[in-house]
This record gives sequence, structure tokens and C-alpha cells, in this order.
Amino acid sequence: MLRRAVGAVVFQGNKFLIVHKSNINTLEGKRNIKGEWDFIKGGVEETDKGLYHALLRELQEETGSTDYKIIKEFPEKIRFEFPDELKVKLGYAKQETTMFLVEFLGDIDSLNPKDDEISSIKFMDKDDVLDILTHQDTKDFFRRLFV
Repeated sequence: MLRRAVGAVVFQGNKFLIVHKSNINTLEGKRNIKGEWDFIKGGVEETDKGLYHALLRELQEETGSTDYKIIKEFPEKIRFEFPDELKVKLGYAKQETTMFLVEFLGDIDSLNPKDDEISSIKFMDKDDVLDILTHQDTKDFFRRLFV
């Protein structure tokens, strides 16, 4: 089964927003993970009224802010298969993430995750983003579009 998701490459000026995820949602509830640095991403829920709605919900959950302007949807998606040990726990075998370019219009110091999946939020220089991202498919996506 395929999980539809949305994600955001969020920027302010020449800095990019990266989040540290320390929990994931499973069929059995929240599960701790060793932690990974990523862009804001999350599954599209049945209650979402489309991809933009899902994206704005994820942005608010993971940063506590609604001060965003969606610039564009990228035509390229990030696709991957979950590791075998997660497939059963998540109820999905694969994920397809529709990515967006989003500008943060607010005060960086006001960011505060509303979701306990996120343990830290950073804005970083473009040159440092590839060094901190955990997943290779996300690094490749960022490299193709921004480096």
C-alpha cells in the first residue's frame, strides 16, 4: 500500500528549515526512533481537503506556525520503500511525497512544534543542508534543485 505524503522545503532569506524527528506514528501509536534530520513531511490524512491543506496542517503541527507562503509545488516527488520492519507497523510499503517550496514569513524564534514527533527545529545555510539531512533520497532531491 502507498502512503501519500506532503513535504516542504521551507526557506527564509538564504536559510532553510530542517527538523529533527524523534518519533513516528505507527498503527500502534507513537514510536521512538533514533532521530533523523529532514524537511517537514507528513502523511495526507482522510480529513485533509487536498495537498495544500495537508501541507499547511503539517507545517503548523511541526513548527507551531501558520506564517507561511506556498511558492510552488515541485513536479518531482520523493518516492521510497519503507524498511521491512516498519512496513507492518506503519501499514504502508511505500511512500510518495509531493514536495513544495514554502517561504516562512514569521519570526524564527517563535517556532515551537505542536507535535511530539519533532524534537528540534533549525534554520541552516544552503551549504550545510546536505551535511545534516538523514535520508539519501531527500539529499538527492535538494541537490538537484538547489545546489
